Amino acid sequence: QVKPQFQSRANTNCAVFTAIEYKTQVVAGTMYYIKVQVSNAEYVHLKVFQSLPQENVGPSLVDFQTGKTRDDPLTYF
Repeated sequence: QVKPQFQSRANTNCAVFTAIEYKTQVVAGTMYYIKVQVSNAEYVHLKVFQSLPQENVGPSLVDFQTGKTRDDPLTYF
């Protein structure tokens, strides 16, 4: 659901966009940290906020880190 937001902010077009791993952090909603494969050897880490269900708002891309590999640990940022 956040692929268009990422592509717009990173000014890129991803042929591949596959979530590999994720972590969550409960705040006033849920913060997701997601490792996403964007090409054969390139990965990005996304920070996505999902508000509480009663707010009825979709997930939003808060931040991202590019230039990651499959072996880079997924950390809170």
